[in-house]
This record gives sequence, C-alpha cells and structure tokens, in this order.
Amino acid sequence: MKFTLSWLKDHLETDKSLDEILEKLTLIGLEVEEVVNPAESLSNFVIAKIETAEKHPDADKLQVCTVNNGSEKMQVVCGAPNAKVGLLGVFAPVGTYVPGIDFTLTKAKIRGVESMGMMCSESELELSEDHEGIIELGENAADKIGTRYVDYAGLDDPMIEIAITPNRPDCLGVRGIARDLAAAGLGTLKDENLGFTDKGDFKSPTDIKLDIAKDNSHICPAFWGRYVKDVKNVSSPAWLQARLKAIGLRPINTLVDITNYISYDRGRPLHVYDADKLTGTVSARLGNKGEKFTALDGKDYEELEDACLIADEKNVLGLGGIMGGEDSGSVLETTNVLIESAYFDPIHIAMTGRKLNLISDARYRFERGIDPQSVELGVNLATQMILDICGGTASEMIKAGTPPKPEKTLEFDLQRVTKLTGVTLSNKEVTETLTSLGFEVKGKDQTVTVKVPTWRPDIDGTADLVEEVIRIVGLDKVTPTPLPRNFGIARPVLTESQKRVRTAKRVLASRGAVEAITWSFITEDQAKLFGGGEAELKLANPISSDMSDMRPSLLPGLITAAARNIARGTQDPVLMEVGQTYHSDKEDGQHMVASGIRCGTANHAGNGRHWSGNSAPVTVFEAKADAFALLAAFGMEESKVQITTDAPSWYHPGRSGVIRLGPKIVIGTFGELHPETIKKLDIKAPVVGFEINLDAIPEPKKKSRTKGAMEITDLQPLTRDFAFIVDSDVPASKLIKAASGADKKLITEVSLFDLFEGASLGENKKSLAIEVTLQPKAKTLTDEEIEAVADKVIASVKKATGGEIRS
Repeated sequence: MKFTLSWLKDHLETDKSLDEILEKLTLIGLEVEEVVNPAESLSNFVIAKIETAEKHPDADKLQVCTVNNGSEKMQVVCGAPNAKVGLLGVFAPVGTYVPGIDFTLTKAKIRGVESMGMMCSESELELSEDHEGIIELGENAADKIGTRYVDYAGLDDPMIEIAITPNRPDCLGVRGIARDLAAAGLGTLKDENLGFTDKGDFKSPTDIKLDIAKDNSHICPAFWGRYVKDVKNVSSPAWLQARLKAIGLRPINTLVDITNYISYDRGRPLHVYDADKLTGTVSARLGNKGEKFTALDGKDYEELEDACLIADEKNVLGLGGIMGGEDSGSVLETTNVLIESAYFDPIHIAMTGRKLNLISDARYRFERGIDPQSVELGVNLATQMILDICGGTASEMIKAGTPPKPEKTLEFDLQRVTKLTGVTLSNKEVTETLTSLGFEVKGKDQTVTVKVPTWRPDIDGTADLVEEVIRIVGLDKVTPTPLPRNFGIARPVLTESQKRVRTAKRVLASRGAVEAITWSFITEDQAKLFGGGEAELKLANPISSDMSDMRPSLLPGLITAAARNIARGTQDPVLMEVGQTYHSDKEDGQHMVASGIRCGTANHAGNGRHWSGNSAPVTVFEAKADAFALLAAFGMEESKVQITTDAPSWYHPGRSGVIRLGPKIVIGTFGELHPETIKKLDIKAPVVGFEINLDAIPEPKKKSRTKGAMEITDLQPLTRDFAFIVDSDVPASKLIKAASGADKKLITEVSLFDLFEGASLGENKKSLAIEVTLQPKAKTLTDEEIEAVADKVIASVKKATGGEIRS
C-alpha cells in the first residue's frame, strides 16, 4: 500500500515528523517497507531563465543559451526544440545527478562549445515519460528564479509504502491508515468527506439490475450507480496526477483517475462507464459458456462461465470486482458516464481471478474484504469529484440489491487485556482505544458489549479485541517473561517417530540409496494404479492437472524420478524416500512410510558393467534385503514376522511379499514391480522396491538400565543338513520358522541352501534343503542329544508343513 505524506494529512491532523509517523506505523503492525522522497534526488535542480539563445556554430539542432539561475549566468548547450529566449525551466548545474539518464553532469564541450549544466525535461527528472522538450513553467515562476524546483512544484512529499497483512483490508485505503495512527496518539482523525449527498436532478436514463439466482445472490448482493451527463473529461488536475504518479500509477484521464484515487484513498474500488456506449439495462450476472471480452489491459479473456460479469443487453462490459472492459471505458471524448459501485463476494472474486490469472488493484481489495457499507459512499465520492473537476449534472441514485450489513457484537471482559498480555490498563483506556478504532462500546460494568465496525472482517473473538488494544497501546509495553523450566534430566528432543525417520534415512543411505523428495500429489491414474484415487483424497484446488490426488504410496513418485534420471543418462539409480502416504481423510488415514527402489542391475553385487562380468538384473531378494535391513535397525528379527504372498496388484504376483506381524498388522511390502506397472510409468528398466510403514512397527520395549551378564561359550557350534519334500505352494519361510522353533535353546540359525523341483519327487512337490546350526552352551553334545534335536526338527516341520524327510 503506497501513499504520500500530504495525502495522509488529508485525513490526519498531526504535527508529528515523518520519522515519528514511520516509527509508529511499524509499531502498530503496518510495517514500513520503503520511503521515497523526491526532494532528496531533485534537491539540486533550480528554476532558471533562458536569457539568450543562439544557433550552435557547428550543429544545426543545438543552441547555445545563456541561463540565469538566480545567482549567476552560465553558458549551456541545449538541443531541446522548445528552447527559446524568456523560457522559464528547470536547470541542473555541474555535479548534479540526473536520475532519468542515470548520469552525473560534468563540465563538457559539446561540438567545441563549453556547457556548464543542463536544462531538463520531465523524463530526465522521472516526473513523466515526456522527453520531447524541456520543462516550461508558467509566468508565476518569474519571481522564483533560483528557487529549488521541488519546493516550487510541491514535490517535497515523501512516498511511504507499507506492508498490509491479508487480514487488514481496512488499511488498503489512506483513511484506514490515518484512523490507526489517530488511535495511536499521532493526531486527530479529520471528519469524513461523504461526497455528493444531494438527491440528484433527474432520473437516470440507464437502469441497473441484479440478474443472479437466489442461491448465488451472495456473489453480488448490491449493485448501485449514478448517471452523470454533460461532463468534460480532460487531463486530471496537477495535484491528482502528482499523487497517482507518486504511488506508481499512470494518469489516464480525469474520470479514470478519480476511480483510481478513491480506490487508494478509501479502499473502495469503482468503475466509470462511457454511458453512450451502453445498450439498455446494465446488469450484474453470472457468465455463460462461450462468452468472452477484452479487458482494459488489452487482453482477451474467455472461460467466463460462472464468473460475475457486468453486462448490458448486448455486450459483456467487465469482470465484476476485477477489471472493466476496453470497449466501454471512459476516454477524453466521453460526455456522459455511469458510475458503478458494487459489493462482490471475496471468495468468488479470488476464484475468478485465479482461474483467469488476472490481477488488479480492485481484485486485491475485494478478495480481502472491503467495507460492504461503502457502496453508497463510493458513488457519492466519485459523483462529487466528477462534478468538481469535470462539471456536469448528476442523476438520482440507482440501486439494485442491498449491501450486506454485518452485525457482529462481542461480550468483552475489559480486564481480559491484562490477563492475556500482562499489561495493566484501566477500563477507560481500553474503552477509549477501541472507540478510537471505530468499535462501538456499550456498558459501564466490567463486561461490555462491543460492536465490530463493518470495515473489520478480521475481528471474530475477544482475543482479537485484546490484540487491537495492545498493538495500539504498544507491544513494547509487554514485559518479556521466560517460561518456567523444571530442573532435572532433559527430555529427549526427538519423538519416537522422528527418531525412526532419521534412522530409516541413515540405514537406506548406508545401503547405497540416494534420498529423493517427491511431491505428495500425483496424477489420478497413478493414484488408482497404486490403490488410491478416492474422492476424499482429491485436491480441491490442485497446482496442476498432473497433481490432482494425494499419494497412496511413495513408489510412483520414486519410479517417476528414476525414469527421469535414466532418460538423462543415469545408470541403475537406487532411490529412497521417507514421507507421508494418504489412504483416507480419517485421523488414522495418514502413515509415515520408508520406501526404496532399485533399477536395472543395481543389486548388491555391483552396478552395471565390470571386467569380471555384467551384473545380473535386480530381483525380489534385493528388495527383501533392503526391507529387512530396515526392520533390523528397529530391533525386529526376521523370525518374528511372517511373509505372505498376497502383495498388492502393482507388484509381480510371483515375485513379491507382504511382511506381517500376526494376521492383521501389515508392516510392509516388497517385490519386483509388475510389468504393467512399469509400462504405465514409462521406465526403461526392471524395478524392485519396498515400503515399510514406520507407524506399524511396535515401539521397542524399555530396556533395563542394568545389563545382564554376557553369555559366551568356548564350545564349537555344529551344523546338520535336512532335505524335506513339501507341497509346491508351501513357502520356505514357513519351513524355516518351524525348524527354528524345534529347540530354541540349541538352534541359533536356520538357512535355506537348496531348492529342487522334478518329476522324481511327484506331482506338485518340491524339495527344500536347510542348514540348522546348533550352539551348545554348557557341554559338548552327545550323538544321542544331537539325534534328539534332529527328531524335533523333523517333527516340527512335518506338523507345520506336512513335509517328509527326503531320503
């Protein structure tokens, strides 16, 4: 939000200095971002008079002038076409920095003739884009020769820019800023100018109406205006142009400049139509499919369906609350105008602006929530300024709809300020502060009723009232108080979940994986491919069409990232990620998951080509090893979990598994990706991967602070081999688990070392050979004791799998 100091003083009676005002603005939450004072950069420019002007002896388009700057006469070479004897202009002596050309003047010879300065144009002073000739001042400057030009032109008016937070639309107008400063004790808020308050001299020949269905009436509840005839649209007066230029706006013509001025002065966007370009009744309505129009920025806008439009009986005139149309705008030839002042729903304005990617000052204000009660004021202010500057005759007010009037009242305990901030204030101080901000306070007891002004949509509760009081009184009065700290042993900084995330990343990195961070949003097709795509997980306002759904798995993001890397020449990427997956909108529908993939030949034997031979493609066992290495880091033994073959559909059905802890708890999945999955994700390499749900891993049991004695033995372990014939659908893990449980005191390890399938075993049969390691602890085992353990292994396997010992 930009404004000048003199503009602020139109609303604030104050004798405070600029520095005091700037400091107070920041203290009350209106942070000052920039201050630009033209007087500082233009202080050396003075009013001067050309007393002689002769043709340059060596250049047709140059003149040699004698310039009187009030203290001395100097020779200046000038190329301006309007340079002439008697001209009063702006002179820059040697040593002056000229901002428009980014140059510091020096004594110079131009075509052999010495020049001691420069007569300047408006563009060279950055006052406008006019560079056709030097500045010509009126006769009223004749007695001002030698005077600083900034003093003569009233340019000693600093421009202030402040940052406005989205909850303070009331400060998008200079009057709102003045109100806050007055409440903070920097002066008195001047009486409000209400503009044209007469009834009007005739009935408007152009009518307006609301043509919006009742269920959408909130989009534009009020559309008011006034017809003004016989105006003379000219260039704006100097004071109005100066203010608009100071805040970075380009003056266009008086009618347009008035609406821009009121938008910044009161935070009330308006629009003025050339009434002679309108056909029939002007209405506010929703757009239809196929409609389009050309806006004031010269661009064509389509897809206007459901946008709030201002239209006559023939054409679309503008986007309500955002921007008017080029064809119906006011030009210098305009003689009859229709003033529009309406209220538009902030959310609908924001949605339309985003859809069309159209940004304007009007949209910026409407989508933050202007004062709905400023509809009438806006019409009256514009009417009065038009009559004052352009002349003409005003019609009666024309109205369609009623502006909303929020009736928000709060029961407020005045001592709540002290309770929440620690700053002791009397009831009178609190009441006076709120009143000065425009709140209406009723009641004389401890608890009062506070009516919120219509221009403050951000006030919802009593805590907001406390905030208003304390920011005006001064946040510097809040005494910093440290939080109490209990002495003792410090608690762990990281939660168990945070520790697991950190551990998972380190373990997977140690196994050669590179961390990737992918979007939490994926395409609808990818979401459905990996078991998602539910309606409740679709984004209401996606960043783009290929980021429409919350991800149900980390694998699609990792595989897509791997595909991009492979396409750019990376060989056999190994990627991992730890992040959230989303399965429903319920509280338990979000999981912290660790995932990884290996591509091509990225197995544990090495990557790609090698002198000893090419590495084999990745297999399900690499994915399984990664998954179980991760589980081991969390204290979970492989023997404590079960592996089932009912992996999700995106895995290869015969080369994948599900890691379970009991029949109901799924810890994770692993395996080779299904060929169809690889094809749909367009990756040119075989892929294996895994996912471990970190939230499903049981928390480790609390360890005793005293460690037990280490069990160590000097006895040598021994091994025995067994071969079992089992049904072909019996998983090896089931047999290994049965053998491990045959004698938990002596059996320390069981491993599979052979798989054989053949006709000699019988139909649907296979042979699994295992090695069982026995570790005696107290004494060397006898042959009878070893045979007893062997019998237990055979019996346990037979009971669990139906397997028979192979002879």
